[in-house]
Amino acid sequence: MPDATRPAPAADPVPASTRAWTVEPRPLDSPGAVELLRAYLHDVADRWYRLHHARAVTDEEMARHWDEMCADDSGPGGLRPPQGVLLVARYGGRDAGCVGLRRLEGPEGPEGPGDAGTAELTRMFVLPEMRGLGGAPRLLSAAEDVARAWGVRRLLLNTRRDLVEARALYTRHGYTDVPPYRIDDPYAEVFLAKEL
Repeated sequence: MPDATRPAPAADPVPASTRAWTVEPRPLDSPGAVELLRAYLHDVADRWYRLHHARAVTDEEMARHWDEMCADDSGPGGLRPPQGVLLVARYGGRDAGCVGLRRLEGPEGPEGPGDAGTAELTRMFVLPEMRGLGGAPRLLSAAEDVARAWGVRRLLLNTRRDLVEARALYTRHGYTDVPPYRIDDPYAEVFLAKEL
């Protein structure tokens, strides 16, 4: 019996001969990365505004959120090497998804998880028309592989309650609830971790 809470898998728009997901690191300011990060932000921001304000996100709000996200990703502890990385997934020769991974170091407590053996997943996204084709599990696996190569033993992530698809993905892949590890993100409602 079909699960009414999950959308039906997308019809695959890519010819069978080119159906393969590949994942590679990409600079934050590269054209494909910027387009994916903008699509990610619009997707999550629009869902938030529709849920909490019963309207679409405005262009002005998007510009403000974009500036905030860029400052977070480019600053210390962001997604630029050597502290972090942005991975881009391609499918059928097209940029189709992304995930960020950043090392977390600093004091243990409400401002952060502490040791250098911990990293955070962030910016997990697959284009809506490419969902249901295996991209999210491929991105998650690639991020976990990079984390292991860094010597990371524990991955953390946060998400929102309304992002049920993301929460289901993480649960299926062994992530479990943990106490909040960030207090500086008003959109972080659910905190998860996985031991590698």
